[in-house]
Amino acid sequence: MAQIFYDRDVDPTALESKTVAVIGYGSQGHAHALNLSDSGIKVIVGLHKGSKRWTKVIEDGLQVMEVDQATQAADVIMILVPDEIQAALYRDKIQPALTTGKALAFAHGFNIHFGQIEAPQDADVFMVAPKGPGHLVRRVYKNGFGVPALLAVYREASGKCRQIGLAYARALGATRAGVLETTFAEETETDLFGEQAVLCGGVTALVQAGFETLVEAGYQPEIAYFECLHELKLIVDLIYEGGIGRMRYSVSNTAEFGDLTRGPRIVDERTRAEMRKILEEIRSGQFAREWILENAAGRPVFKALERMGAEHPVETVGARLRSMMSWISAPLEEK
Repeated sequence: MAQIFYDRDVDPTALESKTVAVIGYGSQGHAHALNLSDSGIKVIVGLHKGSKRWTKVIEDGLQVMEVDQATQAADVIMILVPDEIQAALYRDKIQPALTTGKALAFAHGFNIHFGQIEAPQDADVFMVAPKGPGHLVRRVYKNGFGVPALLAVYREASGKCRQIGLAYARALGATRAGVLETTFAEETETDLFGEQAVLCGGVTALVQAGFETLVEAGYQPEIAYFECLHELKLIVDLIYEGGIGRMRYSVSNTAEFGDLTRGPRIVDERTRAEMRKILEEIRSGQFAREWILENAAGRPVFKALERMGAEHPVETVGARLRSMMSWISAPLEEK
């Protein structure tokens, strides 16, 4: 079983005398910076001068600097910009200021695991990966709780990297809920697989296919939307709160019987075979190479598929129905 760390297992002094530079102020960046600051850690936010979030950082009561200046001033540098821009930003702004004795930190292992960032041998490298979006990490912390996280040490240069990582997780609020130890490889590969096969790719493809099946059979698109997408939150919330068993306990006997007898016909051995293929593409680096090349080419496939997804009937029907339910609408945060 994985080892789980809580507040009582952490030496908070491992981080107390250090300055943390949080590079980026998006969903995760703002949560990390504010939670650490509220925990008594000295925080500097690193942004490029033209960032529209520069003023927001100041309004939130935090110090902000250019990325290279923040790196120079900090002992721990947490990189929280999107995966696809990390490598270039690291080469141009972070690596030149990454002097001996500093620690480099991540919330996802993609760039380290797939060799896009080569950290110096004399730098600690660790990961603290909250298992939730930034707004949830911040809200739960403010309510006195924490979102669970993963901890991984890639390079132990100082002899204290693990303690620093745990102290960081504690300041983030994660050890209130529990921090599991893992590796960069395990976190990266399982995270990508979960996104592609289940949480994002699997769910969206299933919703679209179910919607299309009902509409093609002559049912109203609005009814198809409610049955295949709108009610999904109810099911996911039940699973989130108490596992699959709680969901099955809470739904009708008719629904549970349909779940138990028809679900395996949808996700059958062919689906599992494709899942294994997707996992192998991730583990071999094929997906990483594809995504890196896609960004280098200006994202032509990404943009085309994103546009097609936005134009799918389940989106247009859903937008019209959601406009009637203002209580569920929320503005999107920048990635």
